[in-house]
Amino acid sequence: MNAQKGFTLIELMIVVAIIGILAAIAIPAYQTYIAKSQASAGLAEIAGVKTGYEALVSEGTAITGLAQIGIPAVSSARCSELSATTYTAGTGAASDAIVCKLAGSPKVLGKFIALNRAATGVWTCVTDLDAEFQPKGCATGTPTTGAVTTL
Repeated sequence: MNAQKGFTLIELMIVVAIIGILAAIAIPAYQTYIAKSQASAGLAEIAGVKTGYEALVSEGTAITGLAQIGIPAVSSARCSELSATTYTAGTGAASDAIVCKLAGSPKVLGKFIALNRAATGVWTCVTDLDAEFQPKGCATGTPTTGAVTTL
């Protein structure tokens, strides 16, 4: 009698079904992970220029261009639009001081992340992203594009 070698059709079909089930679970989780990382990257990109913004506030210099605060271009790989709003003279407060319109996956495409500066110098983050994609420390809000976009 010959010993069986290889797999039967039923065994192969079961393996393919298991791989299909795992893929159906893993792909949406991966897409959510990608959207979260794109939102965090957009926030990191604008958070890095807070120092340049603060320097202009302390000097009392109005913001007339993005290059003044350290933004080298009006767009980037993570932000399809970058903008800034000059602060209120005397207090230093600014709503939507630095804004990033996100680029990337459809879950974050066209959404905004903005940094606001209070008169006390405290920075807060607001975004119109869905709660599951919001970076830690960001609150739900309705940021708009800033007024200053020239380099």
